[in-house]
Amino acid sequence: MSNEHGLHARPAARLVGLVNGFDATVTLTDLDTGRGPVDAGSLSMVATLNAQQGHRLRVGASGAQAAEVLAAITKLAGENFGDTAGGVGAGAAGGGAPEPGTGGSAGTGGSGLDVAIGPAVLAGVAVDLSGYVAGDDELGQLDQAVATVGDELRGLRDGSPDHGEIFAAHLALLNDRKPLEEIRAAITAGTPAPVAWKQTYDELAAAFEGLDDAYQRERAQDVRAVRDRVLRALTGSATDEPTSAGAAPDSAAEGSILVVPELDAATAATLDAGRVAGVAVRAAGTTGHGVIVARSRGIPLITGIGDVEVPAGVVVAFDARVGSFEVAPDEDAVRATIAERRGERERALTRADEPATTVDGRTIGVLVNVGAVQDAVAARGADGSGLVRTEVLFGDRRTAPTVDEQVEQFRAIARALDGKPITIRTWDIGGDKPLPFLPQDREANPFLGERGIRVFRRRPELLRDQLEAVRRVAAETPVHVMFPMVTTADEVAWGLHELDDLGPRPDGLEVGIMVEVPAAALRIATLAIGLDFVSIGTNDLTQYTTAADRTNTAVAPLADGLDPAVLQLIDHVVRNAGVRVAVCGDLASDPQSAVLLAALGVEELSAVGPQVPLVKARLRQAVLSEVDTAAVLAARDAAQVRGLL
Repeated sequence: MSNEHGLHARPAARLVGLVNGFDATVTLTDLDTGRGPVDAGSLSMVATLNAQQGHRLRVGASGAQAAEVLAAITKLAGENFGDTAGGVGAGAAGGGAPEPGTGGSAGTGGSGLDVAIGPAVLAGVAVDLSGYVAGDDELGQLDQAVATVGDELRGLRDGSPDHGEIFAAHLALLNDRKPLEEIRAAITAGTPAPVAWKQTYDELAAAFEGLDDAYQRERAQDVRAVRDRVLRALTGSATDEPTSAGAAPDSAAEGSILVVPELDAATAATLDAGRVAGVAVRAAGTTGHGVIVARSRGIPLITGIGDVEVPAGVVVAFDARVGSFEVAPDEDAVRATIAERRGERERALTRADEPATTVDGRTIGVLVNVGAVQDAVAARGADGSGLVRTEVLFGDRRTAPTVDEQVEQFRAIARALDGKPITIRTWDIGGDKPLPFLPQDREANPFLGERGIRVFRRRPELLRDQLEAVRRVAAETPVHVMFPMVTTADEVAWGLHELDDLGPRPDGLEVGIMVEVPAAALRIATLAIGLDFVSIGTNDLTQYTTAADRTNTAVAPLADGLDPAVLQLIDHVVRNAGVRVAVCGDLASDPQSAVLLAALGVEELSAVGPQVPLVKARLRQAVLSEVDTAAVLAARDAAQVRGLL
């Protein structure tokens, strides 16, 4: 099978739905692992079979319609089980995001602000079962709860054209016959319905969390979402009011603040940006995919609020700029701050097209990160694109894009940015960013494996096509191209050879590399020879410097871009590169951090779209010579750096 994450929840749900429409018993076996046979009519059994991309599957069928169901499965498999790499949830996880919402005047959702106030909606909290009293008909109670939740999910599925498949998968989990059989058996033996339901779905979530693929492991969140919906229905706490403990994110009322233990990319992508006032995340960490997606959509957000007690429905407020989170705050004061920040943003927008020239006369280029043409269309004030994520731009493709197709997309981005320079990052795959048309072997630690340019030294054909597309566009408009995940001078020399082997470089083409690996930062004087620029990817540089996976909430607090060790590497690159230095990581989207980066000597910053006007406005107010960079670089930790800023 060629699905990038194997038979995860959504393609598995399509298979299960198909199988259950026939009068046949169907089994599935993974020939590469020997697992199975499992019941192909059970979503939990199919999804936790853990069939991965490239595995061979054997389908067995018996019964009156065995031949018909086998033919139907063959057809579905030929259609890749209806899966798309950039589909709901998957694209978000890879860094893509829907268009930012416009928001309303009463709230801050989709506003791009860093402050918010509203009643708390608690998501992901445990449903209280202590007051439940078992009745005489627990099986009937279960059936009623499942029916109620089924109606809710069908409404969400049918009313969410962009995200309907998430809720279709939840429906399949809700009606999965294997766990339902176990639950009904437990209830018949005397276990109360909520206890039986919770035990079974906890075990199912644990099974998902034990899978090999990181994306499939995250589907445990889907299992817990279905678990809690039914538990709320069983205990009578299901309501769409924001005062309900454990309310689902999709039930959040307008102007509310979603309080979550952690923010996954699927939730961030499906939140109504014009409806919620903001999101408060208990877990620390600022570079997880969910956080990045929410910020790219302009949703106010704060992370690291910890275990502070937040009663459901109470008014809460946060100010991410100063790192504060308050329960029952001074509402007038918070609303005054919101009005001030909104005015600040509106003023920034009115001057968005002006250059970001500091008080002491340095002009910093402020560009926009692009994962779709719409990102370029929506950008206000960007001096170009400092990062075109080609693996996101073409991430919904089942087959590799042709040179002409790539040229068309690059031209569209350049047109949207009025012919300003666009920086195209060549295919950046591996780790948590697979490409469906370039399957990779499984690796024990993919973040330390074949990523970025490393992949294409062994398989250069796709890279050559992309470089040819870059050359064609560069003959018409200014284009910068950069190679990601560079570690050695040999890799740089190889990338330049592949480019120059296609012919003379157009006059409008500049060439650079990404600096994401500490080794690259430390030997930058060698790597930058023959280049026009380097761009520092602070997200990866931070996780590699601190040895903290930015997607792992247990260690995410360590992955802080303002860690002095990271800043020292940035300083080393600026001092020794000998070429223009840019930053395109998340740090560039924070206005205060942008000032520090500029003071260190960075010449270009590439931010998420909603932050571009604010970054430019803050730079115009800055006196870079007054920033005590020596104290910052000698600081004890990131917290002390923030204090100095």
